[in-house]
Amino acid sequence: MYTFSHGRHMIASTRRQRAREQGGGVTTFEYRFRSPHFAPEDKGATPPAYKAKQIGDVLYEKDVAVTLPDGVVIHVDVFRPVEGIAAPLIGWGPYGKHGHTKYSVNFPKAEVHDHLISDYTAFEAPDPLYWVPHGYAVINPDPRGTWYSEGRATYLSPEEAKDFAALIEWAGTQPWSNGKVGLSGVSYLTSSQWRVAELNPPYLAAINPWEGWSDTYREVIRHGGIPETSFWSYLPGRWGHAVTEVEDLPLESDEREFFDAYWDSKRSKLERIEVPAFVCASWTDQALHTRGTLEGYRRISSEKKWLYVHGRKKWAHYYEPRCVEMQRAFFDQFLLGKETEVSDWPAVRYELREKYYVGTELPARAWPIENTNYVPLYLSPGKLDETAGAESTLSYRPEDGEKLVFDHTFEKATDLVGHMALSLDVSIEEGDDMDIFVAVQKLDVDGNIVPFAFYAQFDNGPVALGWLRVSHRELDKAESEPHRPVLAHRRALKLSPGEIVPVEIEIWPSGTHFDAGESLRLVIAGKDIYDYPKPSVYARHEDLRNRGRQTLHMGGEKPARLLVPVVNTSHENAI
Repeated sequence: MYTFSHGRHMIASTRRQRAREQGGGVTTFEYRFRSPHFAPEDKGATPPAYKAKQIGDVLYEKDVAVTLPDGVVIHVDVFRPVEGIAAPLIGWGPYGKHGHTKYSVNFPKAEVHDHLISDYTAFEAPDPLYWVPHGYAVINPDPRGTWYSEGRATYLSPEEAKDFAALIEWAGTQPWSNGKVGLSGVSYLTSSQWRVAELNPPYLAAINPWEGWSDTYREVIRHGGIPETSFWSYLPGRWGHAVTEVEDLPLESDEREFFDAYWDSKRSKLERIEVPAFVCASWTDQALHTRGTLEGYRRISSEKKWLYVHGRKKWAHYYEPRCVEMQRAFFDQFLLGKETEVSDWPAVRYELREKYYVGTELPARAWPIENTNYVPLYLSPGKLDETAGAESTLSYRPEDGEKLVFDHTFEKATDLVGHMALSLDVSIEEGDDMDIFVAVQKLDVDGNIVPFAFYAQFDNGPVALGWLRVSHRELDKAESEPHRPVLAHRRALKLSPGEIVPVEIEIWPSGTHFDAGESLRLVIAGKDIYDYPKPSVYARHEDLRNRGRQTLHMGGEKPARLLVPVVNTSHENAI
């Protein structure tokens, strides 16, 4: 058994967590725990028993026991060179270190081809049989309270981040380690990177967040205040294999409608991150990772940071050979000390999409893109115009599936890259609340909807999405900008029938090229505009508050508008 102990990483084992709320004051909240959702053996796991075997030049050590500072034992799998030292790469997540996912079987539309990864690749993690021959060691842990590891599991919490920091220091001090630790992986394996990198632990030398949320409440639990009812409910079944107790996420979510100290404890403190970072985001993970990954890059304090934004499916792109080589170039420079192409990378590279899997990669100096011009397009019945029209109203009944559509045709080629924001004045005839769903679409010159990759698995997605529960319309004024309204989520401001209220709706970032004659379509509805048959893994919103007819007020003194991010690009600079 390996033992690790260090005073600065001591972990409190109480159920209470003290946290400072954004609005001031100190609040104590209590975690809720429950029995495991499933036993580890239900997913093919076996009780830990250390063993080692050689796979070519790779030494595979299974179930290495690591003792955390408070005495809790977790288990990790280590893949490293048979001889010599290596730079450790850690993929921290709760999905099970033993579990190779056959994407072609479990997620056939994700387009992760079997030949691209070995059978030793953990879910959303780096492939050890690729990385070890290049001078790395890959470490896959079962975090505290997951699978057969001891303790009680909490997820993306300050306590978990301290455990992760302890493992980083353990990895950096092993006799086979070169003392420079990197972090890799997708989704949870990125969100956990944000959390531990806040601590700037010793031996952490570089991170590669590849699409992962950074604000659990705003980006996963409640989109615009509307509760997500499908994906979040699915996750405990993936995370909750254990022999002890696990955090009761469904109960905590039901009990906590508003953003409080608990949800703040699951929001990354990005400004504290100083380590070199290669951040990968996509336009395609609307309702999951797009916003949080781009916020991650924008807000981290790292002096050496690069951003890559693509328009493809996230798992497939992470394992695509060109992207793996980009990852290795980054880690080779910061973990192995080699001079690589990274020194010549632009600060930002992004894919300007034309349609599904067709686009051009372009360089930029900053995110948001430098010299972005935020242009208002004003709503009038059926149209988006460059000038506000006369006063008018449009009504629709969400319960009957009705929706409103507004189109704008571009007279010249136009590139939109970044956040959009929708300003409306709305009213209701019944009830005391209103749920608004927004989609931005692209139409070709014949008026057909142009499809894009979407949510890791789908090929007919939107340009971008936005949401708002109108009772959550109060803005966080300190965080909000005209192109990026941020909701406070601190209280409910209910409506009265006939009352007209202004609302600001954040539309998540996107990057799309429109030729002359092509159109942008804005869709406003009262339920999910994109949906897919269950059991497809997808974000859904089924707990809605719409009742009766709802009205948009436009023009005159209430000029409803869509703010769009116009950038000047030169395709001659394509990467």
